[in-house]
Amino acid sequence: MRILVINSGSSSVKYKFFVTPDNVSLAEGQVERIGLSGSMLHHKRADGDRVRVGVDVTDHSQAIDAVIAVLISPNHGVISDKSEIDAVGHRIAHGGESLTASVLVTPEIRKEIENCIELAPLHNPHNLRGIDACAELLPGVPQVAVFDTAFHHTMPPHAYVYALPYVLYRRYGLRRYGFHGPSHYYVAHRAAEIVGRDLEKLKVITCHLGNGCSMAAVRHGKSVDTSMGFTPLEGLVMGTRCGDIDPAVVPYIMGKERLMVSEVNAMLNKHSGLAGISGISSDMREIEEQALAGNERAGLALDIFCYRVRKYLGAYAAVMGGVDVIVFTGGIGVNSPIVRRMSLDGLGFLGVGLDDGLNEQSTGRDADISAADSKVRVLAILTNEELVIALDTDRIVGNLNKPEDELHAQDHQERGADA
Repeated sequence: MRILVINSGSSSVKYKFFVTPDNVSLAEGQVERIGLSGSMLHHKRADGDRVRVGVDVTDHSQAIDAVIAVLISPNHGVISDKSEIDAVGHRIAHGGESLTASVLVTPEIRKEIENCIELAPLHNPHNLRGIDACAELLPGVPQVAVFDTAFHHTMPPHAYVYALPYVLYRRYGLRRYGFHGPSHYYVAHRAAEIVGRDLEKLKVITCHLGNGCSMAAVRHGKSVDTSMGFTPLEGLVMGTRCGDIDPAVVPYIMGKERLMVSEVNAMLNKHSGLAGISGISSDMREIEEQALAGNERAGLALDIFCYRVRKYLGAYAAVMGGVDVIVFTGGIGVNSPIVRRMSLDGLGFLGVGLDDGLNEQSTGRDADISAADSKVRVLAILTNEELVIALDTDRIVGNLNKPEDELHAQDHQERGADA
């Protein structure tokens, strides 16, 4: 099956084009600055062919039309006609409590995603624009929604219910949801492959560290806790997000600085984190460079970032009654030996040992960086969220063409495996 994976943001559309069951990506890229001057399409084929071209796109429909055009381009494409696109998989930020697994997009499902806009106002509207654009440009092609929140729906109530009046949860769905689900799912399964053990017998802590950061406690293949909460603001220190703070800080600062709700929301999400502490940048590469050069605030930002990761590592080991594997992923997780080393410092009591040589040498690739005598395997793994979306799309669309008796047999087999 030939599957186009789409991630529609506010001013960009990222894409990958997969062929299953080989599970290879033939091309990838993005359209950036949608609706702004200087709109650009970046396209890269698996064989190394690249093109960067200015495009005049005012909305997501025109952006996805440009993506389809380059995919069928004689010079840079990987297919000859858009009819060769068998399905489209979409990354959707929030599925709320009703959409707990990947699902075929129907008018009813689209409405459910729309109902979740109030939970993810910065993401779901743009995700829907991607769905609508594909429905217009690829009529009749099945679309699948894959939710960032879905993997974490196995959390028990004591992990996702906030200690607020319970009526607020019942009325508004005010609870921990968690995000980066496809990434945590992928690296947990990849970790099991690397260590050669059954994921259903492992206790894994996954650390997705990038501009946005989250961690998950994955016990026996299921998420039992995660650091992001009702929104992606909670948890770890991030590029521009503050992560965990005392909630009383919000009304205090609003009063002192006479801030509107929108202004304090912007402060917490866009002007805090590494950028807010350091006063330099949200980019960890610049933070590390300045910290090593003696910049105190950059050093403080690095210390706080790694300290928060270390706290969650200890907490999730306690939640699961131990840990077998720790995984670092995301742009920072796979590229920063400094962050990995500082985050694991002092965790020898858990049986965590890092091989400093392997850690320094291992950037930008899958690697086992554990010390020889470490009781806990420490891994750096390149995430592949798009592949998870493609595989879910392949499974769901593939089932559309199966006879009903074959689907019943498959369902029976899957239930037996879960028992």
